[in-house]
Amino acid sequence: MAGHSKWSTIKHKKGAADAKRGKLFAKLIRQVEVAARNGGGDLDANPTLRTMFQKARDASVPLDTIERAVKRGTGELEGVTYEEVTYEGYAPNGVAVFVEALTDNRNRTGPEMRALFSKLGGSMAEPGSVAWQFERKGIVRVPGSVPEDDLMLVALDAGAEDIREEGGGWTVVCEPSSTAAVRHAIEEAGIEVESSDLTMLPTSTVPLTSVEEVKPVLRLIDALDDHDDVQDVYSNFDASDEVLEALEAAG
Repeated sequence: MAGHSKWSTIKHKKGAADAKRGKLFAKLIRQVEVAARNGGGDLDANPTLRTMFQKARDASVPLDTIERAVKRGTGELEGVTYEEVTYEGYAPNGVAVFVEALTDNRNRTGPEMRALFSKLGGSMAEPGSVAWQFERKGIVRVPGSVPEDDLMLVALDAGAEDIREEGGGWTVVCEPSSTAAVRHAIEEAGIEVESSDLTMLPTSTVPLTSVEEVKPVLRLIDALDDHDDVQDVYSNFDASDEVLEALEAAG
């Protein structure tokens, strides 16, 4: 799996500061709201909402906060209307970057994205020029202590496409609409699930072999990810665990 996914796993294990936690809550709530607006508030009939609902619960977002977000999405409560927008570009060293955002003012968000790319050594690209290098998938993360054969038997039977070792754990890959069902099957088998999500996986990767190559890429990715309107940032760089661990140790 691409290096950015492994780097995200490292950061996740390190934990997050309270300010970051608050920003994460805000992003998750916005995702729930938009999922409800696009597909309705019924968790059983809206698999995207079900996945976003569970993602928010995994992050310890209070249940009443999530339920209010659903109601804002369905129009039962008043709220700001967010628009889904994507931005595409390249980080240093030719790494493709795909950004998903939710904004109430694309005339503000677009120029801010362009400025971040430019400031940090990247460049914005035309719509469609990067997106084809990624495909939408569902993922379910399981601790590495679970035997691979046990997990594979359950996951593949539930409709999973692949199981990958990542950052000391397992990542089960499936079609987006199957995410909730695959997670449920794994949990029903008595296997612990750390999290589940919808993501964009690269179809090919750009290998980066040193801390010096990875550092400017992550500097741009982290700056984009820190923007209030940005929900997710995907990239197609690949770096070894050793390089990422060296980068982490260097601070």
